[in-house]
Order: sequence, then C-alpha cells, then structure tokens
Amino acid sequence: TLLDQHGRVSNLTTQGSQGSLQHTFHSTTRYWGFEKFVEKSKLRQLLALTGDSFTVRCVLTVIKKGQAEDVHTAVAPLPQSNLHKHFLDMLKGGEGADVTFTVAGQSFLAHRCVLAARSPVFKAELFGKMNETLAQSIKIDGMEPSIFEALLHFIYTDSLSDDRHADDRHTEMQHLLVAADRYGVDRLMAICEGKLCRSIGVQTVATTLALAEQHHCMHLKRACLEFLSSRDVRQAVKETDGFKHLVTSCPSVILEIFDKPPPQS
Repeated sequence: TLLDQHGRVSNLTTQGSQGSLQHTFHSTTRYWGFEKFVEKSKLRQLLALTGDSFTVRCVLTVIKKGQAEDVHTAVAPLPQSNLHKHFLDMLKGGEGADVTFTVAGQSFLAHRCVLAARSPVFKAELFGKMNETLAQSIKIDGMEPSIFEALLHFIYTDSLSDDRHADDRHTEMQHLLVAADRYGVDRLMAICEGKLCRSIGVQTVATTLALAEQHHCMHLKRACLEFLSSRDVRQAVKETDGFKHLVTSCPSVILEIFDKPPPQS
C-alpha cells in the first residue's frame, strides 16, 4: 500500500482498489521486487504533492502448506506386524512346500528358500553341492521330532513356540541348543544359552557344563562354574549321574572345578 505524507492510503498504484495492491510470490521463483507497483508518472505526481516523500506499507502473509506428519488425527493406526504368523501358517499348512524332512519316522514339510535364508547349513545342503540338493525327502538323524519341529518353528517365526509340553524344559533347551549349533542358527543358540543360564540346578549343572564346553558356549560355561563355586554345591553335584557324564566327556573341565581330578572309580 502506498501512503502519502499524512499516512493516508494513496490511490496511485496500478492495480487494486483504494491504493492497495496484492501480489503472490511463489516459493519456486526468485523475486527481487514487483516492477508494476506504481507508474513513474504517478509517483512523480505523489512526490510533488507530498514534498518529495512517501511511505510504502507492506503486509506479508506467509502461507505454509500443511505437512502430512502434522495432521495426527488423519493418520490411520499402524497394525502390529503379523509376518511371523503368515510364515507359521505357511509352515503348518504346507502350501508351496518343496522339501520333506523325515525325523524318526515323522515327516515335516518345509520350503527350501526359507530354510536357506535362515540357516547357512540348510543353504549348503539344499542349494550347494551336497547330495540333498536334488532330494525331495531328507532324513535327519540324531534328533528328536519335537526338537526338529521347534527348530523349524524358530526358523519361520524367529521365536520359540508357546505351546511346548515338554516335561523337562531344561533338557529341551539343551537339545534345541545342539540343533541350533548344528544348523548355524546363532540367534536361537543364544536364546537357548540364556534360558539354560537361568535354570541351572544341582541336577542339571554337570550336563549343562558339558554341553557348554562341547558347543563353545562361554557365557553358559561361566554361569555353570559360578554355580559350582561353593564347596557344598560341588559335593552335591558329585553325587549326580550328570557329574559322571561330565568326567567322561569333558575331563579337562574337572580341572577347572577342583584342584585335582576326582579319583577314578
């Protein structure tokens, strides 16, 4: 708006009414002013009337476009991830399965790509130069069906099954740790190791220590040795069948527990 010496609005601008002019400056264009604000002849006329002085009043209105992240009420709630459920349904339903595993006479359908993506050992067996590459049915020795089922459940869902009915959960975790180590499923192995650390007892510490030594589970081994730090506990453990297994399978560990090896029977 162009003002005279008294602060009143002048009507000399080239556009608008009552001397006011509106113009939109776009953010995508660089501006150095607005060249059609007032004609030079009219500006000279104003200067003649006002004693060579005038005032330009600028009122700026900045319009900010609303950002999507600012509109909280318009955002739909994000559902929980159910990818693991879809994979579990695929495992249980057997849809698209292209390989069968036989464990102690029990068959399990699975998908080669899923197994190969989750286990380097399965990848070598199913897509490498091993005999199982072209086999439609593969026999698994040295493992119980329930343990292989738990292994498949973890491979497909990245979690342990909630509906396990094992009478001895500690023993199940021991077998599952062996299976995880056998197939290179490191995360499952770490989970089993953590659960075993929290369930060490007089009746289980010897077999657990032997397991830790054989499968290089340093955290589990350290937990077992700490549990055996008491003389009374060591005396009680020596009476268990697990201790006899420890003596025969890992005699070097006995030296870490006692000052000298126990007498041979």
